[in-house]
Amino acid sequence: MTTHRPPEPVGAYAYARRAGGLIFLAGIGPRRHGTKDIPGVVLNPDGTVKTYDIEAQVRSCFDNVRTVLEQHGSSWTKVIDVLVFMTDLKRDFATFNRLWSEYFAGPNPPTRTTIEIAALPQSGNAPINFEVKVVAEG
Repeated sequence: MTTHRPPEPVGAYAYARRAGGLIFLAGIGPRRHGTKDIPGVVLNPDGTVKTYDIEAQVRSCFDNVRTVLEQHGSSWTKVIDVLVFMTDLKRDFATFNRLWSEYFAGPNPPTRTTIEIAALPQSGNAPINFEVKVVAEG
């Protein structure tokens, strides 16, 4: 099990819930435990987003998912379905797709649905640009 800890939830909900042989994860974003910083986000002096690095957000998000799964008796290799939320498919999809192929390089990758949405919640010092909802075998 990894020593990484997921960020604290931003609301009154559980990160994971077991039902039968499955584990359902809430939407997991890229913020790190114990900080309000979003990996890859650079802010202007006034606190608005200057730029963001989608690769940093995807990697951090996947690390958080892996941690939550391991804390609930599952693992990355047991992921069966992923719902992906992105704020800019045109800009970020190619990078995300490359990372997906890296993280799910095995012969039996999970199913995936990717959707673009206008915004994701502010989850720290800035809005996030990437979040996933995962179902895995328990």
